[in-house]
Amino acid sequence: MKIYQYFSASALCNSYLVANKETGRALLIDPGSVEVELVRLIECHHFSLEHVLLTHGHLSHWEGLGTLKKIYPVEVWASEHSRFSFPFKAVTDGEKLDLCGLPIEAIHVPGHSLDSIVWKIGGALFTGDVLHSGWVGKSGGLSEQRLLLDVIEKKLLTLDENTLIFSGHGSPSKLRIERLFNADLRPSRVRTPTP
Repeated sequence: MKIYQYFSASALCNSYLVANKETGRALLIDPGSVEVELVRLIECHHFSLEHVLLTHGHLSHWEGLGTLKKIYPVEVWASEHSRFSFPFKAVTDGEKLDLCGLPIEAIHVPGHSLDSIVWKIGGALFTGDVLHSGWVGKSGGLSEQRLLLDVIEKKLLTLDENTLIFSGHGSPSKLRIERLFNADLRPSRVRTPTP
């Protein structure tokens, strides 16, 4: 598996091109904007772009999809909780897929948005706006933020510490680093003893 991070200055969002090195088949995560450089990246490596995975429904993470679909005949995958006006294949929490010959798992992590999905591909997590390097995504209120922290603790922090994190904004990280140094996560792991 080969991962290419593409930062779109117009969308202020990371997109990720994930390719099967052996077959050249590829998928794109969160096409916030489709610019010439991104198409050039796909074409210069002779990748066959087959799928798009969306982490959630905020426009900055999928605004380039219309342009992308004019160039490539991609299937779009998103959470069963998503409410897009375009056709997509809905996935449920824990659902396992094999796309482009890559093992993929959909992990529903609500809080930032109801439809937030973290995509686990091999030893990598594509977290959208759920978990970033050094901070956790923001939500609409305190109860949603608490939900987000609880779900991150139960579903993500229990994974292998060497798991790579590729978020919608900022630089990549590792789960071990976030466990140790992410100030937004540390309070969620501190428990007050009950008498």
